Amino acid sequence: MSVEKNTRKLDKGIVRDFSSRMSYASYLQLPTLLSAQQPVSEPEHHDEMLFIIQHQTTELWLKLVLHELRSAAAWLRADDLGSALKGIARVKHIQKTLTEQWSVLATLTPTEYSQFRGFLGNSSGFQSSQYRAVEFVLGNKNRKMLPVFESDPEAHSMLEELLAAPSIYDEFLAYLARQGFDVPAAVLQRDVTKAHEYTPELVPLFKHIYENAAANWGAYEACEELVDLEDNFQLWRFRHLRTVQRTIGMKSGTGGSSGAAFLQKALELTFFPELFAVRTEIGQ
Repeated sequence: MSVEKNTRKLDKGIVRDFSSRMSYASYLQLPTLLSAQQPVSEPEHHDEMLFIIQHQTTELWLKLVLHELRSAAAWLRADDLGSALKGIARVKHIQKTLTEQWSVLATLTPTEYSQFRGFLGNSSGFQSSQYRAVEFVLGNKNRKMLPVFESDPEAHSMLEELLAAPSIYDEFLAYLARQGFDVPAAVLQRDVTKAHEYTPELVPLFKHIYENAAANWGAYEACEELVDLEDNFQLWRFRHLRTVQRTIGMKSGTGGSSGAAFLQKALELTFFPELFAVRTEIGQ
């Protein structure tokens, strides 16, 4: 079908009447979604819309990340490794999108941000319950974070639930044990409300899997997928840090943290330390 006068004709079958049909806007709740951007600066600063949309889209992606990771943990409990890895693969693509988003926020100059930052009060990304939930699901538990969410009963309840639940790493190690791998009993019986810490007794297990990859392909592939997850998460943290540094320098955060210095410490946190430690041992 040719285009005449740079105008495309509509196909006859295209639906036009939505008086009794579900439309794109109604399915996606667009009136609600697109009315959720409410700048608070007075007079309204042009760049506050960027700031709001950046963080709202991040929260939408985090919702999907959390959905996929919780499902992946459930699939591991059911010994369905294939479905779990599919979910993790999707999360990895979302992580790349989240990391690239920082380049959009980085177009906000220090001068521009300073003109509306004061209107944000104490609101801060530190208070993102979904971000904290993702950390908990990945195994970086921290009970001291919970008081931040006491004013939001729903968020507080979700984080309490995830604090008490095995992380995706706990589920993976339990899966390996059920498959006959030699996972130390102490690891399987650990207090899952605490952050997983480096356990040297796990390194020989992963060394065996890596050095016998062909015979243990599922476990080997899962290890590499988890390594990708942590790599991507650290890249996101680093881009966050660098964006904050270029926008506010070393100022304190609006939520009361030390700002960039606090974010720098997050780069020392780890989810799956043995999967990185084993690299030193392979081939020796």
